[in-house]
Amino acid sequence: MKLLLDTTYLLPAIGISIREIPSDTLIKLLSEGHQITMSDISIFELSATGAKHITAGALSAERVTKGIRAIIYDERIEIAPISDSKLLLTAFKLRSTLNDFIDCLILSTALNHCEALITEDNTIQSLKKNKEFNKLLAAASPKFQVQKLGDVLQTKH
Repeated sequence: MKLLLDTTYLLPAIGISIREIPSDTLIKLLSEGHQITMSDISIFELSATGAKHITAGALSAERVTKGIRAIIYDERIEIAPISDSKLLLTAFKLRSTLNDFIDCLILSTALNHCEALITEDNTIQSLKKNKEFNKLLAAASPKFQVQKLGDVLQTKH
């Protein structure tokens, strides 16, 4: 399945662990045969989050840059640009249902490039019940799904 990963799943690559997310999530998804895509806005989010941890003394700048380079240069990960007109138009439509425009860009990237967005974000997850979102989904990509990691990993935790 072609999946777009929310930025949270990429944080372990820069040295930030998230309790609910196994640090080897990306490797597991790739080994199960999933095609992985990320929005290039996630590079910004990784950098910004990394900068906070660097400033707090919790991470080194080298660790963050090494992790970002590992993601960018991994040929198995497609990086979708947010400058695509179709993607931007979809993001603008999503803005009426989501307050965070970065989330709009990530969701729009998934809608336009993938079969599913993998996210634990409750606001995005709640869109499944939103009439306006479902209308947009029906027009853009009726089979598209918003899922949590446990929904797609074959070896559930």
